[in-house]
Amino acid sequence: MIRLRDLKDIELFLLDMDGTFYLGNKLLPGSIEFVDTLRKQGKNFMFLTNNSSNDSESYAEKLRKMGLDGKIEVFTSGDATGIFLKERYGTLRIFLVGTKKLAKTFEKYGHKIVQEDPEIVVLGYDTEINYEKLAKACIYLRKNLLYVATHPDINCPSLEGPLPDAGSYIALIEKSTGRLPDYIVGKPNPLMLEMVMKKTGVSREKIAMVGDRLYTDIEFARRSGILSILVLTGETTLEDLRNSSIKPDIVVENIGELAKLLQKESGE
Repeated sequence: MIRLRDLKDIELFLLDMDGTFYLGNKLLPGSIEFVDTLRKQGKNFMFLTNNSSNDSESYAEKLRKMGLDGKIEVFTSGDATGIFLKERYGTLRIFLVGTKKLAKTFEKYGHKIVQEDPEIVVLGYDTEINYEKLAKACIYLRKNLLYVATHPDINCPSLEGPLPDAGSYIALIEKSTGRLPDYIVGKPNPLMLEMVMKKTGVSREKIAMVGDRLYTDIEFARRSGILSILVLTGETTLEDLRNSSIKPDIVVENIGELAKLLQKESGE
């Protein structure tokens, strides 16, 4: 159900990326219009993505190349995991199932990526994955090392269709070792919202989450107590929505339709 009064009060929009703002290397309909609308109305936005295969700087550069200008803030599940581990355990020796960009993210927060004698196994969305990494991770996990995943997404949307994401790797490792992660840091874990509020100073009643996945984006908003907005340009279909117990506050065809709702509410 659309709650325009709540939408009008939002000061900060958290935007998922894959399937919400762009698909592959192509902006989705209305993406630039949405950002222009927010800037005109004095509202802010931050990209909040579970996709840990790239670092925040690379995502910002990708968005610029696709045509988005001005200030671009990106906060990934890799950032959230790096901060979470440092705050809870200090800097760690990490065996990483993840990309070189994710390794760079952890190093930014003072952690060390190692192949031998790790203190923890961390699993991300590894688009550079190979059998050696998986085998070594399973060996370490059988030694009862701490096990953390950056996020739970089963698939990553692409122009060719859904591609296996970290959640699929989690299932594979569970089959081999019987272990699930001790912590999964990204959406829907409300820990990410706490980090955003600390970073921006915006209170939860003035924050909305815009995304394409019910079990991460919309569930994240529900657990965090913020407004949830589902777009139908990514993973979730109307049939999925009908069959799910997770219901968003607002459903729009695409992010451009959300821009029009904001324009309508402000009398533009």
